[in-house]
Amino acid sequence: MLKLGLQLYTVREEMEKDFEGTLKKVAELGYQGVEFHTFFGRSSAEVKKLLDENGLVAIGTHTPYDRMQNALDEEIAYNKEIGNSSLIVPYLGEEQRKWDEVFDNLKRIGEKCAAQGATLLYHNHDFEFTETRGEETVFDAMYEAVPADLLKVELDTCWVYFAGYDPVEYIEKYAGRLPIVHWKDVKRKEDGTPQTVELGAGEVNLEAVAEAADQAGVEWIVVEQDFCERPPLESIAASMEWIKSYARNGGPVNV
Repeated sequence: MLKLGLQLYTVREEMEKDFEGTLKKVAELGYQGVEFHTFFGRSSAEVKKLLDENGLVAIGTHTPYDRMQNALDEEIAYNKEIGNSSLIVPYLGEEQRKWDEVFDNLKRIGEKCAAQGATLLYHNHDFEFTETRGEETVFDAMYEAVPADLLKVELDTCWVYFAGYDPVEYIEKYAGRLPIVHWKDVKRKEDGTPQTVELGAGEVNLEAVAEAADQAGVEWIVVEQDFCERPPLESIAASMEWIKSYARNGGPVNV
């Protein structure tokens, strides 16, 4: 049975205005864990206290690639203090996508994480699937180049789908190396660009994603909506209603 989390980037503006109150609302909606992308200046002790008060688990932290290269010990220490051991590369800018260098750096970062009891993961967008190295996608090349004990997968299934691949096939392919899946819906606008939407309002086969994730031994399935058309707290509430309906009908999500 999948545990359910929220990537707090979805409610970033609310977090910046009211960090404490927003975490409380996320917990009240029924999300069991949260992924961070910033801590808005709070100390690790403050964050840990808030998590404990709201019954939330720290699933992982999206940690900028530059910070992983230059301040990894500090990032690991902070995250361990809030009860999180998963550091996740969230995004590489175009200027950072020197892939041979990236793969070498991920090995080095992964080794340092493992030595301190932490786990390194990589969160994909669509460019890892649209860019290639030889005959394969950059995504597959990355996970061939970096050993499985040094780099795990955080699969964003929305971007796999948007890039033209089957998220279920990728979940199955990386089973055993895949502790976290991002559960996100998207539709294409008339100009072909993506619009992230509330769960059930887009094109992704969310049920198939969840069922494949459960079969693959994924621990956390994490809701994320990059941009919301209405207030983000309303959007994550609507997504939760869809999830509860799905779970009532036998979906393998613990809500």
